[in-house]
Amino acid sequence: MPLFRRPDGRLARDVPPYRRIMPYLMRGRTESTVYFDQEVDLTRTLPFIERWNATHERRITVFHVFLWAAVQTIAERPRLNRFVSGGRIYERDGIWVSFSAKKALSDDAPIVVLKRRFEPDRGFEGALSELFADVDRGRGEEKSGVDKELSIVLRMPGLALRLLLWLQRRLDASNLLPGSFIRSDPMYASLFIANLGSLKIDAAYHHLYEYGNIPIFAALGRVKEVLVVDSAGQVARRTVCDVRYSFDERVEDGLYCARALDLLRRMVEDPSWDQG
Repeated sequence: MPLFRRPDGRLARDVPPYRRIMPYLMRGRTESTVYFDQEVDLTRTLPFIERWNATHERRITVFHVFLWAAVQTIAERPRLNRFVSGGRIYERDGIWVSFSAKKALSDDAPIVVLKRRFEPDRGFEGALSELFADVDRGRGEEKSGVDKELSIVLRMPGLALRLLLWLQRRLDASNLLPGSFIRSDPMYASLFIANLGSLKIDAAYHHLYEYGNIPIFAALGRVKEVLVVDSAGQVARRTVCDVRYSFDERVEDGLYCARALDLLRRMVEDPSWDQG
């Protein structure tokens, strides 16, 4: 039983013994990572995006559909919204998604990492307005809170910085890290999405970070055409994108996760959940 409560979650009570022991057998996210990939058929998704963009000022992409489908999936499969800290498994308070974006489409443009809490019943359009506001701020000239903090700590000598990060990890494992620190840090989230397709490159398997407590990393690849054999045995052309996941298996078993990711894929392929 932990001595202190976490500001970002509560101890999961329905975890079977074989899963409770896992964080002690596999102490880090790196050695606990399993990999999974999907090919998402965009036959119905792209027309939905075209219709949306024809009637709205701000344009959306596959990334926006995927993000909202991920939020809905986590709401439907809540055991995916757990994390490991200090050898214990916690249920996260709220659905938090972190994602990265280039400030400009050039090799030298910096990357900004953003984080937002999403409410599943907020609606797609409402969530988009908040998301676009975040992206606009992130791409602006003003430094984010994280950038300001990093500009300070990076002035420290290397040894002092290592000691500071060691202390941060110990406080986090003991549930003593302040909530204000966790809420602003994009490495404390339900899911991290990297939209590699926006850079016109294929999806890649990304490592999970030992820092923070994100249990799932999703990388979206570029939209492309492939040849497939349809149900009638005929060769057909399909527009697809690949998604590659890295998942901390200490959080939940592979079957639960695979079914959740299959639900996510089906929601992206058929965005009939839209009410806008």
